[in-house]
Amino acid sequence: MPNPSVVLATAGYDHTVRFWEATRGVCYRTLQYADSQVNKLEITPDKRYLAAAGNPHIRLFEVNTQNLQPVTSYDGHQGNVTAVGFERDGRWMYSGSDDGTVKIWDLRAGGYQREYESRGAVTCCVLHPNGTELISGDQNG
Repeated sequence: MPNPSVVLATAGYDHTVRFWEATRGVCYRTLQYADSQVNKLEITPDKRYLAAAGNPHIRLFEVNTQNLQPVTSYDGHQGNVTAVGFERDGRWMYSGSDDGTVKIWDLRAGGYQREYESRGAVTCCVLHPNGTELISGDQNG
């Protein structure tokens, strides 16, 4: 199948990531995420990679290949990763977790570069449109 102009991916508790041809509703590729359920998916701004957040890892998969293995893994959280996203140029990624932390990852380097403690399990995390502020929510409100 040629590379779609619209990338649609789904995943969940069945440990399977599915890529869909959005206009026809046809699944054209599946990946197994053997470690855990998938809590969150996010595609990089350039549509080259898909981040799949599980427990406690984030796996980065290539979008437009048949490679079934992740190209890299981001390990550092101690619980379910519940939030993941990218800054607009795709140079860094952020994540939030049940372990009560928000982490910033430089995609060109190994490990996380910054960690912020929350008051409870992080349930969501987004990048403000100004590109300089992260906003997170936790189980304590």
